[in-house]
Amino acid sequence: MNLFEQTKELCRLYDIKPARSKGQNFLIEEKIYDDIVEAADLKSNDVVLEVGPGLGFLTAKLAKKVDRVIAVELDDKLAKVLRTGLMAQGIKNIEVVNENVLDITDKTPLTPLFKGGSYKIVANLPYNITSVFLRKFLSETENKPKLMVLMLQKEVAERIVAKPGKMSLLAVSVQFYAKPEIMQIVSAENFWPSPEVDSAIIKITPHPTPFNPPLSGGRDNEKDFFRLVKFGFSAKRKMLKNNLAASFKISQDEAESKIVKAGLNSKIRAQELSVDDWLKLFVCF
Repeated sequence: MNLFEQTKELCRLYDIKPARSKGQNFLIEEKIYDDIVEAADLKSNDVVLEVGPGLGFLTAKLAKKVDRVIAVELDDKLAKVLRTGLMAQGIKNIEVVNENVLDITDKTPLTPLFKGGSYKIVANLPYNITSVFLRKFLSETENKPKLMVLMLQKEVAERIVAKPGKMSLLAVSVQFYAKPEIMQIVSAENFWPSPEVDSAIIKITPHPTPFNPPLSGGRDNEKDFFRLVKFGFSAKRKMLKNNLAASFKISQDEAESKIVKAGLNSKIRAQELSVDDWLKLFVCF
């Protein structure tokens, strides 16, 4: 029985009806599971936080490679199926947490991760929580993961890894904290039911320390930095000086002067700035 047949049979046995509203599109190609595991560069002493384990096919593969897997599944029925399946296989180094991953920062068994333990994240994320999830684990969580390997909507993954000329608020927000790279494009036909869009496996490696000394003031300075970036992207088609002048309530001449002082073209637009460019501009505001 191949993975597609196993998936349909499990859904039939447990009366699981994949819900689009929850992003439940099951990956049915075993090679892609193997590619995800390979991208995570797993070691025998690793702890992995898996988000959205679904029926547990990837979970079982992870468990063979690492010391411990914490599988966080929001859906009550899927969490129960996952526990039953792991018990039947005799896999004992997996903890199933039936919670919303966005809500748990101080509950067992995740507490050790957030309090200083080293861990990696592997996730087949529901596409509608991508931005919030990335903000949580790259910015808001004090103890950041060593590595994230995520299955995302292809278009979102491409926005995250964008270069100057096609930058967005999302790209700056991720690249400020980490180095993202697309590992593989995954076509919709590799899922059941097939989503309307293709996906991508993306690897995100957090920087050891977010850009310092420009933000040596800590989290308050980070807030001010992203306030500047948000102002810059407030109107996509306008030049940066127009957006900053309107947002900071200063003249266009003053905004242009600050942009030039940062070593940038006075007619530049927000999508043309790299993270380093934003940092240079931040010093001038």
